[in-house]
Amino acid sequence: MPNFEIYNANSAPEKTRGLVQQVEKNYGFLPNLFGVFAASEAAASGYAQISAAFGKADLTEAEQQVVVLTASRENDCRYCVAAHSTIAGGAGLSDEDLNAIRDGETLPDARLNALSEFTRDVVRERGWVREDTVQKFLDAGFTTSNVLDVITGVTMKTLSNYTSHIAGQPVDQVFSAKKWEPAAKAGV
Repeated sequence: MPNFEIYNANSAPEKTRGLVQQVEKNYGFLPNLFGVFAASEAAASGYAQISAAFGKADLTEAEQQVVVLTASRENDCRYCVAAHSTIAGGAGLSDEDLNAIRDGETLPDARLNALSEFTRDVVRERGWVREDTVQKFLDAGFTTSNVLDVITGVTMKTLSNYTSHIAGQPVDQVFSAKKWEPAAKAGV
């Protein structure tokens, strides 16, 4: 694998420097993944725009974290699972629900479990979810707007998860207490 540079506010290319500085200001630090995104104006601005749009989803902050954490787990993204595990606690997701997502188990909260299952199916089926799967999600109290919200969150995580897989940037110190390793898959 090529060695991807992790830019900072001083070393970022001119075309992404302002965005890098804004992200650093918003988070209080620059996440390593965004330092990688800084190499590409398309990736950096695309991720920032999708992230901002997903923040407007008709889902609570905890529900948004269920979506991005579930998608990251399904995509075996060590970096994003650690990051969102850290963020999810501050968004009001219980430790029990958080650990269930990380472990690929049923969430104690039935509504959040329905959201996690639907997100998982969207990722696994690459959007080709069955009609009864969508109906089960709607029957749990979600709306067709929420279907699109989940797709937006999965889109955001696809960009970050795939980038992380290829770039292999280290987990930031601030996320390290929530490091995660995917379970070994049969035949791999």
